[in-house]
Amino acid sequence: MINPLKIGENAPHFTLLNQQGNPVSLTDFKGQKVLVYFYPKALTPGCTTQACGLRDVKAEFEALNTVILGISPDSPKKLANFEEKKALNFTLLSDEDHQVAEQFGIWGEKKFMGKVYDGIHRVSFLIDETGVVEQVFDKFKTSEHADVVLAYLKSK
Repeated sequence: MINPLKIGENAPHFTLLNQQGNPVSLTDFKGQKVLVYFYPKALTPGCTTQACGLRDVKAEFEALNTVILGISPDSPKKLANFEEKKALNFTLLSDEDHQVAEQFGIWGEKKFMGKVYDGIHRVSFLIDETGVVEQVFDKFKTSEHADVVLAYLKSK
């Protein structure tokens, strides 16, 4: 059973390696909103649809002072491959030991095709300029994820 962070809670401070193998911290983006979106696996159909949707509207996120950080348990090398193959234009972070996913409360039991295993649940957190969870997105189709988040941002 997962227990995602709730609106109003402080986001955990974290530092992970990006697709180039460089450390990136949540605190690097103080003063900006940050969409921290967790996805199960690079280069899979749903995750690719979700990432490409964000890629295509990144300028709109930037206009709303919002940075996009995608987090998965993939290695930095696999993330670099994902970035290159899909022309992604935002930061991907490697959480290979799923410590950050656990801190956000979204690592846990999943079922797929009759198989039960532990993994990252597809949940996104909008972190405000001060490091507090402003909104949690956990019910969306991968093809609509970017639109759902943008609609929320524009309603503020």
